[in-house]
Amino acid sequence: MNAAGLFVFALLVSWCSTAVIRCHAARLGLIQIPNHRSSHVQPTPQGGGIGMVVAGTAIGLYLGAGQGIFWWSLINLSVLIALVGLLDDIWQFSSRLRFSIQVPVFIALVAACAPLRPLPLGGDITIEGYVLYALTVLAGVWWLNLFNFMDGLDGYAGVQALFMLMAAVVLSAVHSPSSVDVPIWLLALALASATLGFLFVNWPPARIFMGDVGSTYLAFVIFGVALDTIMQGWMTYASWLVLSSVFVVDATLTLLRRMKRGERWLQAHRSHAYQRLSRRFGKHSVVTKGLVALNLLWIGPLAYGCQRLSHVAWIFILMAYGPLIYAAIRIGAGRSDAS
Repeated sequence: MNAAGLFVFALLVSWCSTAVIRCHAARLGLIQIPNHRSSHVQPTPQGGGIGMVVAGTAIGLYLGAGQGIFWWSLINLSVLIALVGLLDDIWQFSSRLRFSIQVPVFIALVAACAPLRPLPLGGDITIEGYVLYALTVLAGVWWLNLFNFMDGLDGYAGVQALFMLMAAVVLSAVHSPSSVDVPIWLLALALASATLGFLFVNWPPARIFMGDVGSTYLAFVIFGVALDTIMQGWMTYASWLVLSSVFVVDATLTLLRRMKRGERWLQAHRSHAYQRLSRRFGKHSVVTKGLVALNLLWIGPLAYGCQRLSHVAWIFILMAYGPLIYAAIRIGAGRSDAS
């Protein structure tokens, strides 16, 4: 099956599976009831991310012949992460239980990727070895949870995942045209297609949410794709740092300000910058479309700059993060829900 066939297959599988979940959500216990901390007002089916899991896993198995330990670790561990997310959607696990599963999963994934490419800090200074392993595991766990935190508006997490995956596809192909025949490139393309299939029913006003099963699965596989593209030399740590900047800034700044006030920072809230914007504009679609525009017009070109001018990547990182931090502070990311 060629790239076009994989794209169509993943899209159809995701869209059809999501439709099935939507029809049986009540029976499966996958109805999200709004509360005072929600950004929606109507009971809505969740768990639509199962469609992306089915499509991504099927493609992973199809492409897996002859692949090594990292490939099979990524596919198998992503299913485990998705299963935990699904059970969490139904029964609401404690944060301690979720972390007790996530940490060893990321340790296993990073170990399977060994040896990691050294992380350059400028000049002759690099981070490598066990320090880099530890930082990568911590980054993975934080990325998984922050992506889940940012899944709070119709279409919001979906368009971010679609953007990051397609950016990886394009940037990798530009840097190394032969990458289009490599399984990890095809997996990224197929998962982007599966995400698009889900967005058909998640675009504002959403008819179903992806749930933790979808958000944690997407975050985990995106992290795996990032690791592999870095190891292949197609992309850099800096370019991925830029591609993730919108979510990283909002989630991290919100977390730090809530921790500073002594709040229970893992408790659900509505103080992210994107949540404040949705209340200010009165609709999800404005914020989601704004994310699309921001990524395409600003973040994407900066990530490309990191690729082309890697020796001055720090300039592009500052250009991405500086304005985002300023904007998030002005919007009120992390301020008390009552303020």
